Amino acid sequence: MLASLDFSQASRRRALTLILASAGTGLFWWLGLPLPFLFGPMAACLVAALSHVPIKGFGQVSVAARTILGVAVGASITPALFHQLPQMALSVALVPVFIALIGLIGVPFFRHVWGFDVPTAFYAAMPGGLQDMVIFGAEAGGDPRALSLIHATRVLIIVTLAPAFLTLAYGAGLTNPIGAPMVELPPGEMVLMVAAALIGWKGGERIGLFGASILGPMIVTAVLSLSGLIHTRPPAEAILAAQFFIGCGIGVHFLGVTWGELTRVVLAGIAYVLVLAILAAGFTAFVTAAGLGEPVEAFLAFAPGGQAEMTVLAIVTGADLGFVITHHLTRIVLVIVGAPLVASFIARRRKG
Repeated sequence: MLASLDFSQASRRRALTLILASAGTGLFWWLGLPLPFLFGPMAACLVAALSHVPIKGFGQVSVAARTILGVAVGASITPALFHQLPQMALSVALVPVFIALIGLIGVPFFRHVWGFDVPTAFYAAMPGGLQDMVIFGAEAGGDPRALSLIHATRVLIIVTLAPAFLTLAYGAGLTNPIGAPMVELPPGEMVLMVAAALIGWKGGERIGLFGASILGPMIVTAVLSLSGLIHTRPPAEAILAAQFFIGCGIGVHFLGVTWGELTRVVLAGIAYVLVLAILAAGFTAFVTAAGLGEPVEAFLAFAPGGQAEMTVLAIVTGADLGFVITHHLTRIVLVIVGAPLVASFIARRRKG
């Protein structure tokens, strides 16, 4: 009986979230604002969360939405991309340097300026996936709530400001067609995309693949793309749905934020984004000046936002998705693999 009541309450809260997010989407669409299916629900859910409205995330539905972007990235992995890899090598080689500088600056920033403990400061500084950094940080003895809010703040601000910067600094439009309508795609390819999303997602989870909801579908779809079985990305309707649930998820992360968390944890996250922005701008300028990449692609490649969110921005700006995602995958893999090793080394040094 209790479980039934909990389920009913959760359903009502999700229904309220859906209504608010849909209203936000409609408002942004009516006002002619950019990316209404991303920013509309994100803004609505953020305002609701900060106002302590009882909203709730969509759980596995939101995770499933990310598989759409995994399929979109996988469909962009073609033989032509492999021919571009030698040209990307020097730019990709800068990613470890980028991460090292972030760590060297970010950890003391959180530790000594904001007074966080060492595990929290370390994993707050690392520009990895939000969920992964929270899990690793909690296992290392850090504060999971602080980590969640700091990384959610990082993603929120970067996703909010990056489109404006792309438009004002580089003249990039946000109107690139995100995909063909569903009715124009071959039914057989759509069936393969759905299968790739489900098999990649659940198969990736079974083998413990980090970021399984995106990387799993990406890998399976890449195989199908390289085999000549898939020639297009998911339909526009699916990518819009992915934007909608990603926007909701960003806003919902701030549910229950207290004034103390807002003035310390969230403010620390905002200040850290300024640090990251300076570093990212420097690397973007170097890559562009050295002729290693075009300005828009270089900016998106080194913008330390979430992989899913940067995928959306790459699609809507018409950027080279292969270039952008190759750099983000390198960053995520290095952080996921390297961060626990470095954290363990730091812990041993402190004990010694």
